[in-house]
Amino acid sequence: MENNQDFELEEEFFEHHRFVSPKGQSLLRVDKFLMGFIEFATRNKIQQAAEKGNIWVNDIPVKSNYRVKPFDVVRVMLTHPPFENHILPENIPLDIVYEDEALLVINKPPGLVVHPGHGNYTGTLVNALAFHFENLPMNSSERPGLVHRIDKNTSGLLVVAKTEAAMTHLAKQFEDKSSDREYIALVWGNVKEDEGTIEGHIARHVKDRMQMAVYPDGEQGKHAVTHYKVLERFGYVTLVSCKLETGRTHQIRVHMKYIGHTLFNDERYGGNLILKGTTFTKYKQFIDNCFKTLPRQALHAKTLGFEHPTTKQFMSFDTEIPNDMKECIEKWRNYAKSNATDSDEE
Repeated sequence: MENNQDFELEEEFFEHHRFVSPKGQSLLRVDKFLMGFIEFATRNKIQQAAEKGNIWVNDIPVKSNYRVKPFDVVRVMLTHPPFENHILPENIPLDIVYEDEALLVINKPPGLVVHPGHGNYTGTLVNALAFHFENLPMNSSERPGLVHRIDKNTSGLLVVAKTEAAMTHLAKQFEDKSSDREYIALVWGNVKEDEGTIEGHIARHVKDRMQMAVYPDGEQGKHAVTHYKVLERFGYVTLVSCKLETGRTHQIRVHMKYIGHTLFNDERYGGNLILKGTTFTKYKQFIDNCFKTLPRQALHAKTLGFEHPTTKQFMSFDTEIPNDMKECIEKWRNYAKSNATDSDEE
């Protein structure tokens, strides 16, 4: 979910530099320590990196005033691989919903990674964009065209900027929360309220850095707001619409889990387990069939709206729920009807 703070997608850190302080190391601020090792680095840039949480000592992010001790392992960690900027253009087909001189809107299929990252250095949306378009503007993370992102196994709409002016204008809309984004999700459990709002700061999980977590008191993380509305109830699972007011990493996935409704088949957050329902073997088989039909988290970026950077007209786009998710929903719909019929007969 993404300017960096508005991305609803998964991120992880990659090691760019690693230094082990020697046995005789005297106590020295980490920013001064790194200046002695990294060519062309300025103290100001190192301090900025520390403020962003990119300087780690012994696997823990530190501030620039941390004093390096003997045998400390000092690393510079960034959210992209060291060679990420070397993007190989690849002829990967794109489902373009709309295109003009300033931008294009893409319907991303599930399974397509948005940008190169750990284990996915090729075959990404960015590789496809590099093939189909020349001279796309770079965002603040040096990724061509990307205004926001969605997770690998989330499907749906993305806007891509084709000019510097469009990049600036669109990124500001996401930052100012003036864009419209609606996601459709299938979640575990019967959501009691017909609609509601989830608020809670989101930051990386303290123990599992591949997960995000909600910090309700706001002691850490970034402010996040999700508005949800129930579309259909199937008993053990619920179909909901989620509208993003903010767009933090994994926002919908972690917010829905926070209120007790993990996304269906969201492996990273435990949704690939049977969280609600009976212990009958027949039910377990039904769930396994649903997982096979939808081998990913049940999340689709259905609608996207923003002001066009050139014409200033508000544009809205909508896309159908993809077949894997549609088939899974239909399975649950039939299962719920069957259960209701059985109950009536009893």
